[in-house]
Amino acid sequence: MIFIRETNPLSAKLLERIYRQSRHHEVRQRARCLALANQGVKVEELMKIFQVSYKTIYNWFARWELDSMMGLYNKP
Repeated sequence: MIFIRETNPLSAKLLERIYRQSRHHEVRQRARCLALANQGVKVEELMKIFQVSYKTIYNWFARWELDSMMGLYNKP
């Protein structure tokens, strides 16, 4: 089981805003996944919701931990 640090209220609001307003599907998906994880949704459930592998969820969490908001976006 993997965990992410609990996000502060400002970051949680920003994740929700990005989820609702980003033009990029991948970014919206990552933001929603992180928001749900912060609410306590288990990795196995996130895998089903987003139809991705455990490794993908792990990578999203790792990029969030390393780069915070910038980790949501694709690298150039």
